Amino acid sequence: MLARNAFIVPGYVDAHCHIGLGVEGAVSPETARRQATEDLRSGTMLVRDAGSPSDTRWVHGEHDLPRLIRSGRHIARPRRYIRYLGVEVEPDQLVEQVRHEARSGEGWIKLVGDWIERGVGDLAPLWPADIAQQAIDAAHAEGARVTAHCFGEQAVHELVAAGIDCIEHGTGLSDEGIEQMAGLGTALVPTMINLENFPMYAAPAQEKFPSYYAHMHDLHARRKQTIGKAIEAGVPVFAGTDAGTVVEHGRIRDEIDALAEVGGRAFAMAAASWAAREWLGADGLEVGASADLIVLDADPRTSAETIRQPLAMVLRGVALS
Repeated sequence: MLARNAFIVPGYVDAHCHIGLGVEGAVSPETARRQATEDLRSGTMLVRDAGSPSDTRWVHGEHDLPRLIRSGRHIARPRRYIRYLGVEVEPDQLVEQVRHEARSGEGWIKLVGDWIERGVGDLAPLWPADIAQQAIDAAHAEGARVTAHCFGEQAVHELVAAGIDCIEHGTGLSDEGIEQMAGLGTALVPTMINLENFPMYAAPAQEKFPSYYAHMHDLHARRKQTIGKAIEAGVPVFAGTDAGTVVEHGRIRDEIDALAEVGGRAFAMAAASWAAREWLGADGLEVGASADLIVLDADPRTSAETIRQPLAMVLRGVALS
């Protein structure tokens, strides 16, 4: 491989990508392999799965697939999340389940922070704030970091105050919450291309749960402003597609473009490459690091088109065809 006047970046990171998950829960290893292959074709060479019902440890032995950081299963409550996706426990079981996931996972735990509460008719936290605090403390004691799905306002602020390490989506963040995240160094993976689907998610609830319907549309309407404020405030923001159910695999470049709309292209590239790798403790382009890299014909910090037509991609030192 010979390239002159080229730009080399570390392989992309999809920090919210559900390998092993389909619309009805766990998928076969063959399907999981196809998912991971689609991600790799787009340049994703490191995945943090952000929750999967499948045992995907076998991926570690497949050198033609992206590197994978497993987060275990989503932890939710009965009837408070999508069926088949997570393990369901009551609040008094949360701490023990967190310990279990920490001991069987790879450094990350995924909580479902909020979801529609039918009795309320709107988004509401799954966990009492004191129980969530205990669970986060338990995870940290086991050496694991915690992230949580949060659409609305209440859960995200309670979890940030409790010391959570990362928030997924984060559309309900207030200016004060953003300031607190920036001060604490709490990460945010907004999954911009999935936020576009909020109106579709809300549509079936329009008549039965009008408050939820209106709330989701409001969160959608201000999503770019919210995430833009987080970036401007210095919150560590990283790229994630939320592939696995509604969002198809292999869309990391779309996520880069969406992040570039709110934070600029240089920021978006860092969020999907070198900055994300540093956050997750993965190799970059240092001497002695594994050669997981993408060769481009222009500077991706200023050129929008170059990421769509890489000159070459290399995983574990082997050029991909």
